[in-house]
Amino acid sequence: MNKKIKITPKQKQIIIGKILGDGHLETVNEKTCRLKIEHSYKQRAYVDWLYQELKNLAASQPKIKRQLVNGKAYYKYWFNTKYTSSLRFYAQQFYQGKQKIVPKLIGRWLTPLTLAVWFMDNGSVKSNLHRARLINTQGFHRAEVTRLIKTLVEKYNLRCRLRKQKEGYQIMILAESAKQFADLIKNNIHPSMSYKLEGLLD
Repeated sequence: MNKKIKITPKQKQIIIGKILGDGHLETVNEKTCRLKIEHSYKQRAYVDWLYQELKNLAASQPKIKRQLVNGKAYYKYWFNTKYTSSLRFYAQQFYQGKQKIVPKLIGRWLTPLTLAVWFMDNGSVKSNLHRARLINTQGFHRAEVTRLIKTLVEKYNLRCRLRKQKEGYQIMILAESAKQFADLIKNNIHPSMSYKLEGLLD
């Protein structure tokens, strides 16, 4: 188990974006935990960027993993951070037991970089016919998604609404705010993920 590891302000923003997105904190005791990062192998350039940004925290370089689902092979690209007490704060704020939550103070931490990482993880285009963008938040309760929307509205003046799905709720950033949203996060979007903002960039 590792003791304290220095986390920079930039790394803090990335970590929070990952937790809101596809990242997962695994706790082994009350004092130490690690961040698990895993994506499709097609997104390896993005994972490599995350690794470089979090390199002092990483337990090893990214690796390829093969998974069989209904007889079909899928390839994942992943790395974990070291177990460290430096991540304890994030577990306390963003988890209740093993359930990921949206803390009441999320407005303090939702920076353009955090928002960009979150969108790279969970963002998508509504359809080829729309400028609206979606953020997949189905893992959170309705009240928590509403809290995220309130933050986007109050902090960044983005027009958003709740979108009900079978699996839960999404955030829809409406077409009239799509360009403003893209301008907010574009400088923090990895080139391999810029397709998610296609049609919105100058």
